[in-house]
Amino acid sequence: MTDIRHSLLRRDALSAAKELLYHLDIIFSSQLQNVPGPLVDKSTIELVEEFIFQLSKERNIQPKGNKADENRLAMLGKLVSMAIAICRVPILECTALWLQRTHAVFCVRLAKVLTEDYCILVPGSVQTLKRIVHASPRFCCQLITAVTALYDLSTDDLIPPYDLLEMVVSWVYDDPRLTLITFLNSPASLPRGFLELTPLPGLIRWCVLAPLAYRRNHKISSAQSLTNGNSNKMCKEFENDDFKILYSKLHLSVLQVLMILQGHLTEKNLYGRLELIMFDHVDRLVEDINKLVKELNLSNPVKEVELALDRLAQALQVGIASGALLCTRDDLRSICSVLPHNNLLQLVLTGPVQQSPPTTLPPGFYPHIHASSAGYPMYSTHPVQTYMPGMAFSYRPMR
Repeated sequence: MTDIRHSLLRRDALSAAKELLYHLDIIFSSQLQNVPGPLVDKSTIELVEEFIFQLSKERNIQPKGNKADENRLAMLGKLVSMAIAICRVPILECTALWLQRTHAVFCVRLAKVLTEDYCILVPGSVQTLKRIVHASPRFCCQLITAVTALYDLSTDDLIPPYDLLEMVVSWVYDDPRLTLITFLNSPASLPRGFLELTPLPGLIRWCVLAPLAYRRNHKISSAQSLTNGNSNKMCKEFENDDFKILYSKLHLSVLQVLMILQGHLTEKNLYGRLELIMFDHVDRLVEDINKLVKELNLSNPVKEVELALDRLAQALQVGIASGALLCTRDDLRSICSVLPHNNLLQLVLTGPVQQSPPTTLPPGFYPHIHASSAGYPMYSTHPVQTYMPGMAFSYRPMR
């Protein structure tokens, strides 16, 4: 490697990078003939850092602004964007693995690059990205998780673009099980700060906050239009039914995923042990609903408030029943007390308190969460559709 470095130092930056890639191709191809995977030693990594990512050889000199990481992310964005354009499956699969094992901050930045390339800059290019779901479902599952972390509807700038929303909804609506690929093929737990194991928390957030977030955007856009004396395109778009239909379809798909989760959690012996919807996420979601209601100064009968709270209630009920959300009704009552009254949400909150789920679950029944609580009625368990483990499922864990 020392001889290669001396040779590269005599070249310009572009020529040196091309030459290094040529040598790496030879080295890795030779290794793959003898071992299952290529072995990367320290000297090889140093050459890549110096001639690909332009990191100074002087290790005691820290580059300004973390230039090496910035270059890595910029290059990764271009690489993945090109891989999508030419449908290069191995790169997409590696990217899915990278998204699973990298801090969420960097995953979100990559998602932003891809969204801008395919959903914002060039009209119609989203169709290219949309077709990737057939080539690399694993990548698409991770991408959904990343974009829901990016566009959390907390501000008007973080409302998902229409093309992105339509693409995600089409993926999930056509096959809701797409959202479970990472969960079914990954370790049960990930370090804090990484992306979620499934995109379900982010998708629930989209469905619940959308009516209020779009109402806020409509209100701001209308005020700006009156001030500027012209119409606002985004304001007109929010008045259409397209967004409402998309979020309704997405909400239905999310509930379908939650309903089939119980069987998968039981099959993996994770029922009652793995919280796919963290209680902290629910707490934050409730806070954001309350904040939006106060910001918009909306009263109970307003349809946007009713719709948001109805969807929240449905997600909580099905999430608890399926074992994806592990909390008691008392926990929910304590955080939801700040919300406006909603009949469906009130029914969920005043329902029976959940006990610890059993280690074994009788086929075709919800877990026994219907224990009586002081002041609340007791209900019997309700049979549901039997989970059939023999049913064909295209995304099984890899062995």
